[in-house]
Amino acid sequence: MKSLNNIINLIKNREAKPLGIHADFSVLIPLIYREGELHILYEVRAHHLSTQPGEISFPGGRVEMGETFLEAAIRETMEELNIERENIEIINQTDYIVMPFNIGIYPFLGIIKGIEFENIRFSIDEVSEIFTVPLKYFLENEPEEHNMAIEPQVGEDFPYHLINNGKAYDWRTGIYPVYFYNYRDYIIWGMTARITKNFIDIIDK
Repeated sequence: MKSLNNIINLIKNREAKPLGIHADFSVLIPLIYREGELHILYEVRAHHLSTQPGEISFPGGRVEMGETFLEAAIRETMEELNIERENIEIINQTDYIVMPFNIGIYPFLGIIKGIEFENIRFSIDEVSEIFTVPLKYFLENEPEEHNMAIEPQVGEDFPYHLINNGKAYDWRTGIYPVYFYNYRDYIIWGMTARITKNFIDIIDK
């Protein structure tokens, strides 16, 4: 049996984490100057990828064993944009997202420096195209918003007899917002748009 001292030692220095997360991903929100104006850089994912091919995203990917969220964001950015560590200046972490799909996403805001946008030779293995959007566009334009309902789907073998009201139990439901920015020929939507909007909400005060 655990003693109180054992319990205290196990808990007091432990870092809390969200329950139910099976995979963590980190991304970078890359700011870059173009012609003296601050822009946000985006990627178009390579069309041969098995996950979200051709969609617009930030540099980023899955957090590997032993990595911090920040280390993963930097590593993925370096690999996808083919830039060096000194080309990335981290400002801070923005708000993270716990998705209803057992995934956590951890965004960081950073500046791409020491290299012009036109000189970035991104990895064609992962990226088909990169482009930028002026920061002022997001400050002047709200995204289109649509909401998705999230409802539990309970299996036939669920032990209803163990809970109050059985099959009449009042399950909680939720609303999942989906945002869309339409910039020229680019549709920035989903998690990328949500992270973008959160960043804009933070600075537009």
